[in-house]
Amino acid sequence: MSATLTLAPAGIFIALVFLTSMGLLLWWMFRLPRPVSAEVARARRSLDVARVILVPTTGSAYSQRGVELACRLAQEQQAAILLVYVIEVPRTLPLEAPLAAAEREAGEALQTGEAVVQLHNLPARTIIQRARTAGDGIIAAAQDHRADLIVTGLSARGERGHLGWGRTADTLLRRAPCEVIFDRVPQ
Repeated sequence: MSATLTLAPAGIFIALVFLTSMGLLLWWMFRLPRPVSAEVARARRSLDVARVILVPTTGSAYSQRGVELACRLAQEQQAAILLVYVIEVPRTLPLEAPLAAAEREAGEALQTGEAVVQLHNLPARTIIQRARTAGDGIIAAAQDHRADLIVTGLSARGERGHLGWGRTADTLLRRAPCEVIFDRVPQ
């Protein structure tokens, strides 16, 4: 008895696809990454810990630019964005005093910021924080929600039209419980 072996074109094609995919898989598994220095590796790893990025917002253009920057930083890590609007309550009033106009403004600013975050398909939470100063409110929110990073936009003129960092930025630089990134819009 003699057996004849015939090769079907479909069988040859499947075998070639299999061999090619196995070759590519082995190449991917055994290729070595480019060597990097210890400093570069440490810098890369240090940014991998950001899981909650806090972004204070006021609804202004420079503030929304800070939201956009935070979203771009969060995309690779799939970090959550925490949008915070701080209502500065005057010292003559109790912190719980009703401030309808400020609360309405806060809702609008947070809604705009949330729309920017949704464009990037990232999870977002919004908080209205009451404090005597914006810096204190941002720091309290960062501590309460265990923020890993604060990203904030700054205007070119600073607070109340003065040149320089302003009171809020100074408070964040001195007392923030986590890393802080400032995005200053050029004049």
